[in-house]
Amino acid sequence: MTPGGRHGQMAARWPALVGGYDGMVCGCHIHVGVTGHAQALALANHMRPWLPTLQAIAANSPFSLGRDSGWASHRSVEYARWPGVGPAPLLDEAGYERLADHLVRSGALLDRRMIYWHARPSEHVPTLEIRVCDVNADLDVVVLLTALVRGLAASLLPDIGNGRPPPDFPDRRLRAAHAFVARRGPTGAGLGAVQGEHAPALMPAGCLLERAAPGLAATGDLDLAEELFDRVRRSGGGAARQRAAHLRKGRLTDVVGELVRTTAAA
Repeated sequence: MTPGGRHGQMAARWPALVGGYDGMVCGCHIHVGVTGHAQALALANHMRPWLPTLQAIAANSPFSLGRDSGWASHRSVEYARWPGVGPAPLLDEAGYERLADHLVRSGALLDRRMIYWHARPSEHVPTLEIRVCDVNADLDVVVLLTALVRGLAASLLPDIGNGRPPPDFPDRRLRAAHAFVARRGPTGAGLGAVQGEHAPALMPAGCLLERAAPGLAATGDLDLAEELFDRVRRSGGGAARQRAAHLRKGRLTDVVGELVRTTAAA
């Protein structure tokens, strides 16, 4: 617990979530600079169907409390217990203000900083904050995720400027997609980002790379993103690498050693 009144209030209101070892979650948050809440919300509306794919690429938390959890991203399971966590609703700025005020006034959330949507306008800096990714020991994966988010945002801005409506993707199907990829990571099953069809998770990832290509090309990141994405595809992702390290001798110390070596190598 970080010392301070706010975290003390959170611990008092949600004692089952705050303070326990099994409740700790660490996220890789990616911020995209925006002109204000209106642009952040417009981007969030258009990006929400692609976020399960980012979650799949980032999945890197298969172990919990000393054993294999059965999930590629057990962090996603623990984090989902918190109020305010989930896909962002489709909102404009006025709708966001009304909903945020209601969530705080009703006591559902302590304050606006507890709006933990997978994509949300930051309340303290002018950014859209993407909060769906696991932390990865492989820094190349972090670079890939960051490049994909920036490239996708840049590629979607012309659609927003031209008044194109965001995809109307039902919340229940988004939640199903996030649950699929949390279980299986990039090698399992998910839901296609646009059509909503059942598909291998890396098929939508290829679509994500294609959709983000104009923005990636504009910053000179396209070749790098393609190379890093191919590495993730071939390795199976961070959760698969951790399980492979554990399988050799059945020791979690080997998993930790593999994580250390992976970060040091980068």
